This record gives sequence, structure tokens and C-alpha cells, in this order.
Amino acid sequence: MATHDYKKLDVWKRSIDLVVGVYEIVNLLPELEKYALSDQIRRAVVSIPSNIAEGQKRSGKKETVQFTYIALGSLAELETQLIIAEKIYLVDASSALQECEIIGRMLTALAKSLKVNIS
Repeated sequence: MATHDYKKLDVWKRSIDLVVGVYEIVNLLPELEKYALSDQIRRAVVSIPSNIAEGQKRSGKKETVQFTYIALGSLAELETQLIIAEKIYLVDASSALQECEIIGRMLTALAKSLKVNIS
């Protein structure tokens, strides 16, 4: 069953902290990326806690699982975009990428635990 209080979930809290850290990285990118890669990165990282929250507020477990997987998809987008930023602009996104791995494991575990309880 969805907790409905997403703010108590460690994965949501970590995702919020990831948003803050990633915004700091985005600020290091050149101005020419303001509406390109920077924008994509910001959208992806904000989508992670947003989808966790939305899923937790849904009434059905299947919907909660679906939004958890959407958050995982956004996480994969973010990881890809951070790797691109590292390669092109030589920014250090290693700590954010490590946090992505942790959050990914947490989201996968959350989805699995919810799926077990779906009738």
C-alpha cells in the first residue's frame, strides 16, 4: 500500500537532496547550455522526487508502481545527461552519479515491495 506521506520516504528525501546538488552542477555549465543540456538535466532531476510524490498520492498500488518506474526512467535520463556534461564540459558529477546509483537501488526496492502486495 502506498504510504501517502511521501515526505517520510528516504528515497524522496535523497531525491530532493539530489536536486539541490545537481542544480549546483548545472550552474557550472556554460551559458550556451542554458536552454539545452542544462534545461534537460533540471527537468530530469526534478521529475524524480515529483514522480515519487505523485505515485504515493495515487490510490492504487499499480499506479504507485508505475510512477516509481517513471522516476527510475527520469533517473536514467539524468545519469546519461550528467555523463554527457562530464565528457563535454569536464564538470565533476561523480558524487551526483553515485547518489543516482543509490537512489536507483532504493526505487527498485520500493517498486518490488509494492508489486509483491498487488493482488
